[in-house]
Amino acid sequence: MNLTELTITQAHNGLKNKEFSSVDLTKAYLEKIKKSDKELNAFLSVTEELALSQAESADKKINSGNFGELTGIPCAIKDAILVEGQKCTAASKILENYVAPYDATVIQKLKKEGTVILGKTNTDEFTMGSSTENSAFGVTKNPYDKTRVAGGSSGGSAAAVAANEACYALGSDTGGSIRQPASLCGVIGLCPTYGSVSRYGLIAHASSLDQIGPLTKNVEDAKIVFEAISGKDKMDATSTDYKFEEAKVELKGLKIGVPKEYFAKGIDKEVEKIIKNSIKKAQDQGAKIKEISLPSSEYALACYYIIGPAEISANLARFDGIKYGLSVDGKDLLDVYLKSKGHGFGAEVKRRIMIGTYVLSSGYYDAYYKKAQEVRQFIRQDFAKAFEKVDLIFCPVSPFPAFKIGEKADDPISMYLADIYTIPMKLAGLPGISLPVGKIGELPVGLQIIGNHFQENKILAIAETIEKL
Repeated sequence: MNLTELTITQAHNGLKNKEFSSVDLTKAYLEKIKKSDKELNAFLSVTEELALSQAESADKKINSGNFGELTGIPCAIKDAILVEGQKCTAASKILENYVAPYDATVIQKLKKEGTVILGKTNTDEFTMGSSTENSAFGVTKNPYDKTRVAGGSSGGSAAAVAANEACYALGSDTGGSIRQPASLCGVIGLCPTYGSVSRYGLIAHASSLDQIGPLTKNVEDAKIVFEAISGKDKMDATSTDYKFEEAKVELKGLKIGVPKEYFAKGIDKEVEKIIKNSIKKAQDQGAKIKEISLPSSEYALACYYIIGPAEISANLARFDGIKYGLSVDGKDLLDVYLKSKGHGFGAEVKRRIMIGTYVLSSGYYDAYYKKAQEVRQFIRQDFAKAFEKVDLIFCPVSPFPAFKIGEKADDPISMYLADIYTIPMKLAGLPGISLPVGKIGELPVGLQIIGNHFQENKILAIAETIEKL
């Protein structure tokens, strides 16, 4: 039995039946990381001591007979989510030596479950990017083809799960950062409804868009992790009192919307073929396929790259070299600010801060930021109208499979287009999942299933059905 290939449920059953211990399981994953991660670069830090001590505690819990599905299961955490006493760099030089003083709410919840934390995974700097090439600590490679990207910004988490370096992982999704790397690495990636999971302890990128979610080996695992981390948190005013309940939903009679705008120019022909084939399989099982229109989606990318940078500009103002993080000496206070930020932030972060500061500045606020917020309302309305006619929406996650490392690095616009299908639903605060449904050669392709607000149960039920087809 290869312990690192087990799903959460399989590992849980093995622990329950005393076929192996959590320490055995944890050691197997740590060994796997030592063997393969030098080349992959999915992890920025491996917390071996913490993991083994958590595994020992989990074994005691298991022996007492009072334990849950995540007890003793080794996971990886995106390095933008705080784990007390561990480094949290957000893959940036400005936080290279920052040690988290407290646990994020999702980490508190996982620790309560008795999970084992193997380490922190690579990400684009401050989660800004679609390829993990913006990390200050090197790119994460795709486990299916080491010359290609793992996607981003949760590329490290997706690659770790795909390469069996973790049983599951947590990532965060602002414009597509869970679903897009999940699609490129052939794993499950669930981006929950905005507010269903606490953001407390997640280093902020764009506060009205950020959401933590799981990356897993199958749909059942995503359900288990999501149920464990979701719910109201007094530390996050945007979180809602949401309790996940499983839904019995069948493909027969289900109304599936297919947005015509998502199959226009720019999509790889092979990707289109695989996604349409998945939709056809659902139809063969009795689903009713309905073409829908999301006309405002064509403005989503432009809208996102105004709202996102505006929030980035505000959120990243705190990294000034005074309270924490990198501090570079200067002749006066302003000089300290400029030098610390100048040395600490990478090119993409600086680019977005400058765009954000510009669109919020006097004389431009109405022309850009206010206009983008108005467009966001139109995008929300498009989805609301669509969900009056259909139960779920099926579409691609990414217009292309994993691209070569360096292929889009010098062209920000081309890189931004990687999230063209994942951004619209984020602006509307909706939940979505990436489900692997085929391959182009060796490269995985993901189907995106989008539901209405707080309909994760419906999405997961249908994703599980499709997974078995």
